[in-house]
Amino acid sequence: MTRAHHLYWPPRVPHAITPPATALPDNLVVSARRFPARPALLFLGHVTTYADLHAQVQRLSAWLAQRGVQRGDRVLVDLQNCPQLVIAHCAILAANAVVVPVNPMNKAAELRHLITDSGAVLAITSAELSAEWLAAGMAARDLLITRLAEALPGGRVEGEALQGLPAGWADWLNADPALPDGATAWADALACGAAPPVTTVGADDLAVLAYTSGTTGHPKGCMHKHSSLQHNVFAGALWANGSHEDVVLGVVPMFHITGMVVVMHGTLMAGACLVLMPRWQREVAAQLIKHHRVTRWTNIPTMVIDLLASPEVDTFDLSSLVYIGGGGAAMPQAIAERLRQRWGLRYAEGYGLTETAAPSHSNPHDAPKQQCLGVPYISCDARVVDPDTGAELPPGQPGEIIVHGPMVFAGYWRQPDATAAAFVEFDGRRFFRTGDIGYVDVDGYFFMTDRLKRMINASGFKVWPAEVENLMHAHPGVAEACVVSAPDAYRGETVKAVVVKRAGHEALSAEQLRDWCRTQMAAYKVPALIEFAASLPKSGAGKVMWRALQEREQAR
Repeated sequence: MTRAHHLYWPPRVPHAITPPATALPDNLVVSARRFPARPALLFLGHVTTYADLHAQVQRLSAWLAQRGVQRGDRVLVDLQNCPQLVIAHCAILAANAVVVPVNPMNKAAELRHLITDSGAVLAITSAELSAEWLAAGMAARDLLITRLAEALPGGRVEGEALQGLPAGWADWLNADPALPDGATAWADALACGAAPPVTTVGADDLAVLAYTSGTTGHPKGCMHKHSSLQHNVFAGALWANGSHEDVVLGVVPMFHITGMVVVMHGTLMAGACLVLMPRWQREVAAQLIKHHRVTRWTNIPTMVIDLLASPEVDTFDLSSLVYIGGGGAAMPQAIAERLRQRWGLRYAEGYGLTETAAPSHSNPHDAPKQQCLGVPYISCDARVVDPDTGAELPPGQPGEIIVHGPMVFAGYWRQPDATAAAFVEFDGRRFFRTGDIGYVDVDGYFFMTDRLKRMINASGFKVWPAEVENLMHAHPGVAEACVVSAPDAYRGETVKAVVVKRAGHEALSAEQLRDWCRTQMAAYKVPALIEFAASLPKSGAGKVMWRALQEREQAR
């Protein structure tokens, strides 16, 4: 069936594809055979070729099998972006087991839930995080521990690799705390000389158990089979016109679904080069883009906002980029326009959830709309429905976004009730309820207005915080803004903005900002309360944790 957005569909890109029958580890095997000498990973100046990467994956998968990891076992991976994370993911999958990605910012109580809920048999982590795992109740014998600099020759950041690193990075990367008694050292695991296990998993086997953010309770494990991840890996290459000649900046955290699927697995499948950043730092990112002639950078808008706020921004060379885009939050229109004016880059926004293996929507590269989720992705059918009646809504009318396609997860791990509640029957098919409120325009492009439960109802006027935040970002003194609901004796609820000032605008007052807002938005949307903060709370994936600010406001 032809839909409105097909008029803007990228030429030569199919509307739907069949996911490969092969599993994720097959992608690396093929790329290593095709391009053995090509750089697979670049980390702090050190190159790992595809042949080297495949060899290390085989040795680690052999150790996992020797250690007793069996088909379907869950293995936790708690690492920053580094070669060891890539090796661990690929080796676990090659050993027929299941990856459970973990945010390195998690503390013991959060880790404890992941351990018990997933039933994991092993955790792979870095030395500085091992104490949290022990405190969470993980036995030392069930820990495989590395150091971030261990992937470098000599196991240290030194010489030319030190140039341009921010203060403190060398100490952090070179840290070598003692391993807990009974834990296995990374070097010992990679020294395994046993034969690697035969990879027997296929498209229908469980590949990844990715936990949701858990902002409304304990995180739930999203079950992704190899097929759902493989769909978005191969669809991504078609959509972006990617090739093995690409150089990809890997700074989006790879414990997050976007970094894992789009950046890591997408790059490895293509046989392209992945430039790894262990944490975000704007000047380092700019240096890597310039030095390695990075062609593609998937990010979150907060990174671009920060990049443009650098005092060194006029020296940055982003001329090698042919693609820049991402999701996780709306890209403020004012920021997107500055990016286009300075470097001629059109930011391509996309949309997806952990449950949809990252993108379910993306803007066509040649016809993007700003402040837009994009159009339903390859093989994806998305609709906007009334969240109460389930009836499809006409263009322009906001409702809940629902999604159907091969990228949708199989369900929540050991939670049949939550799985049943997450899906709805529509048009004779099973659609995932995203919980996001949005609308579709007459061209078939989707726009998000907010989360289903984030709406502010002020004297009957419905205020969507994301819209107010976007408008506030156009003020030259606003670096970041997060809008929440505050109780109001008269209106029931009122609008409150927590704002981070941009450097050079320290004198900006709440009244000045409010007066400016009155010129930019309807009166009922203007924040009645404005609080200035040094920073906004963010998740490990870089998203602003609006719920934390909302809960704090409610507690007051």
